[in-house]
Amino acid sequence: MSPARDMRKGSTTVLILSLVAERPMYGYQIAKELERRSEGYFDFKEGTLYPALHRMEKEGLLRGEWQVVAEGPSRKYYHITDKGKRALVDVAVEWTTFSRKILAMLKSVQGVKPGTM
Repeated sequence: MSPARDMRKGSTTVLILSLVAERPMYGYQIAKELERRSEGYFDFKEGTLYPALHRMEKEGLLRGEWQVVAEGPSRKYYHITDKGKRALVDVAVEWTTFSRKILAMLKSVQGVKPGTM
């Protein structure tokens, strides 16, 4: 697995929590909204997204609720729980610190073109 892919995979929880904190969403909607907001950078496939949603539900970060829709099959909407809200605050602080430290370390390679090292 590439370093970039590892980083994206490690961000799955915070990305999902941040979206669902805004409003309840169903899986496909989460994937499309992540893709749209990141201009295609975050393109989660079913094999990544749904296991993460199930894990987060099991951990009590999200609560799933099936809803009947006018057209098509029922959809499972995910709601953030109080535990999920606390986790989002904690992880947002950690990501802010983490990204600042990484950027500070990368100052030594600024100006180096990708693939030239």
